[in-house]
Amino acid sequence: MQVLQNGIQKLDEHSAYDLVVIGAGGAGLAAALFAAMEGASVLLVERTEFVGGTTAWSAGTSWIPGSKHAAKVNPGDTLAETRRYLDNAVGDRTSKAVREAFLQNGRAAVDEVESRSELKYRPYPKHPDYISDLGGSTLNGRALEPLPFDGRLLGRELFALLRPPIPEFTVIGGMMVDRTDINHLLAMTRSWASFRHSVKIVLRHAMDRLSWPRGTRLVMGNAHVARLLYSLSRHEKVTIALNTTVAHIVRGTHGVERVDLECGSERRSIRVNKGLVLASGGFNRHPELRAQMLPGVPGEWSPAAPGHTGQAHDLARHLGAVYGQGGLSHAFWAPVSLRPRADGSTAVFPHFVMDRAKPGMITVNAKGERFLNESTSYHLFGLAMQQAHQSTPSIPAYLVCDAEALRKYGIGMVRPGGKGLGPFLADGYLTAGATLAQLADKLGMDAKVLQHTVEQINRYAETGVDPDFHRGETAYQNNLGDPNWSGKNPNIGPLKQGPFYAVRLYPGDIGASTGFATNEHAQLLSEFGQPMAGLYAVGNDMHSIMGGTYPAPGITLGPGLVFARIAARHALGLH
Repeated sequence: MQVLQNGIQKLDEHSAYDLVVIGAGGAGLAAALFAAMEGASVLLVERTEFVGGTTAWSAGTSWIPGSKHAAKVNPGDTLAETRRYLDNAVGDRTSKAVREAFLQNGRAAVDEVESRSELKYRPYPKHPDYISDLGGSTLNGRALEPLPFDGRLLGRELFALLRPPIPEFTVIGGMMVDRTDINHLLAMTRSWASFRHSVKIVLRHAMDRLSWPRGTRLVMGNAHVARLLYSLSRHEKVTIALNTTVAHIVRGTHGVERVDLECGSERRSIRVNKGLVLASGGFNRHPELRAQMLPGVPGEWSPAAPGHTGQAHDLARHLGAVYGQGGLSHAFWAPVSLRPRADGSTAVFPHFVMDRAKPGMITVNAKGERFLNESTSYHLFGLAMQQAHQSTPSIPAYLVCDAEALRKYGIGMVRPGGKGLGPFLADGYLTAGATLAQLADKLGMDAKVLQHTVEQINRYAETGVDPDFHRGETAYQNNLGDPNWSGKNPNIGPLKQGPFYAVRLYPGDIGASTGFATNEHAQLLSEFGQPMAGLYAVGNDMHSIMGGTYPAPGITLGPGLVFARIAARHALGLH
């Protein structure tokens, strides 16, 4: 594999590649890898200095039903049940033919990538579909996570290309941890097994920091990307051009003929033999498209990685590609909190699983009233914030907890334990009040309203039933709660012990749902529904088969991998 980091001068005007891929996130890397495994020559064009995109910052979960791993934890699951679930969750928002292509090709994609590369998966013992009360849902088996990876295998040059994780998602100066690690770290004083696990990863990290800029034990999305990059590095006919953009796409009668590249002042025209795959990450940071599709939501609230500026979308639209229609939302959402960093940047922290659904936590609007189910999926949480804001100020919303909940679970960027709160209080990320009335006063809300809200949730904690928003009534919601909670509902607990704390929440788009309309081969479609020869879209550039719903964990990475294989094989004539 050849890596061009600081220029494209090594590409001459006679260079030609079987497949050109725009974007080196998870889906783009996968498309390049599937093509390379078939012996094709591949040019991977990435506009930033890193590979990995938002995938490198993600949990790394891939929702791919029907894989060989499913039988290990859920042998009774079938594609028919998955199909029923998607029909219930997504309905007619997207093409059933394209959804069926995903279902029919999922197992083959996993089998091939595991047998011919270093990308390896495991099923999480319990990882429910998000709308677990719908028919066809399951508690496990469909969601796969990448095995941890030893980043030292990449060598220093390739390791430096890997997009580092969000600093606030690491501990002890850059040590990556996944959910398993976090559970062991929290239990290390109560369990010998957890103590051993914790000591092992901490010692490994300490050794890493003697000679590496950050920890090399990679987990979650970083492991997923590193495994793809390591696999690509073993193929000689692959070139990665970093800090490079595609300025022009030229199509002829039979497909894409060439692409024009720019890197600083350098320009190169590259011939394309088989096809071009769009995997640039979605429209989200394109100013005009964002204003049209995500009005009122600043880009600064997005926790997605930089790079998806939508430039490639302008090129594709100019050629006649159109966006898919009928989705519930143009983006996928999560509640996020914001905090200024010392370097002047802003940390955007998505509240996925660690705090908002736990006992002793509630979310309120500007009046101090609850307005949603705190234990729902992060996507529905973000949508609910925006819908509620139309009638009552709910952006920002306030995640409120008592001292005991903060100690046990942390809150946002504040880690469990209840220590070191000073900096968070000083910069305003965390607001504290000795009493609920004092907290309400600092947040500018009516103290009596907030007190009434807390009294209400405290009564619900006694019965375990939330008649207002039905918190904790599904298997998915219970999975986000505290399994060791002594109360009647693992998601509901009282707020009693002062001081009380709050963090401001905003709806942050974590990825595009609306993308280019495609057929079952991932080919772009024109406004007349005709496939555009030689042009493909995968990842967030492809209109999501989930139609703006978010039915399960990993519904971006899973289809991203499967359609990467479909697109690569179709472009190479292997379908």
